[in-house]
Amino acid sequence: MNLTEFKLAGGDTIPSVGLGLWKIAPDAVAGCVHRAIELGYRHIDAACDYGNEAEAGVGLAASLESGLVQRDQLWVTSKLWNTYHKPEHVRAACERTLHDLKLDYLDLYHIHFPISLAFVPFEERYPPGWFFDPDADEPKMVEQPVPILETWQAMTELVQAGLVRHLGVCNFGVSLLRDLMASSETKPSVLQVELHPYLTQEKLLRFCHQQGIHVTGFSPLGAQSYFSLGMAGDEEGVIDLDVIKSIASQHGKTAAQVVLRWGVQRGTSIVPKTSRSERLRENIDLFDFELTDIQMETISDLDQHRRFNDPGDFGEKAFNTFMPIYE
Repeated sequence: MNLTEFKLAGGDTIPSVGLGLWKIAPDAVAGCVHRAIELGYRHIDAACDYGNEAEAGVGLAASLESGLVQRDQLWVTSKLWNTYHKPEHVRAACERTLHDLKLDYLDLYHIHFPISLAFVPFEERYPPGWFFDPDADEPKMVEQPVPILETWQAMTELVQAGLVRHLGVCNFGVSLLRDLMASSETKPSVLQVELHPYLTQEKLLRFCHQQGIHVTGFSPLGAQSYFSLGMAGDEEGVIDLDVIKSIASQHGKTAAQVVLRWGVQRGTSIVPKTSRSERLRENIDLFDFELTDIQMETISDLDQHRRFNDPGDFGEKAFNTFMPIYE
């Protein structure tokens, strides 16, 4: 079974495993990106809000200039931040990302969240983060509502200008997808959402499959990215479960590889994060074994509808603002 890439509705292919740059320290990103490409990664998942696109650009440039890889062999994703939803800010935000990544175009540009926040000028603070004014006595998010369709239409102009090849959305549910598709002739090529054995999102995946929208899962190992943020309990590690370890033992693989293989084998691309060379190698070494139907079902049955990355939770705790989007 060859699951190294998936075909999009338009015929292009997206690599099934990418390097997610969220939470990788800026001083480690350039080397990490370059090493990932050396190991065979062809999918880099970036975002303005991660605060490390300029450093990622150094790694990308080094890889391209050395001939390690050609630009058309790479798939580079980035995301429009919440403060740039007004149509007049969309192109400038994309161009800043392209400048930082040292690229002429993106393969995929997402709306990062269905959350529209007040604009923060680039020269004032970049990336702007969640707070409108971090120095205020009681800093908060400040909403500036913009219809998603207006943002989306401005993004379609990026495609027409040759700055972006495909458009997508992150953290959208079925209702928002339905409304967007009913309002625009341009359908999202990709939806990126949190996906792991504790949050399988079967109905959402089925809907996207029916609509020809590919799905990428972020945080594919579940709680691992959230321990350090205090957003997951020590007992919530999927890769620590005996059932996962047992399956891993049967295949001579690690627990993490089993969970990542489950993600790919169900037809979703994944973007695990790591800056450790041995983990980079491990996370892409998923294509010399196959989980059985029973093993796939066993892992899927672990579903708890447990969402770790929820603005309805972290918004109030971290940014003094109640910001539910999934309810």
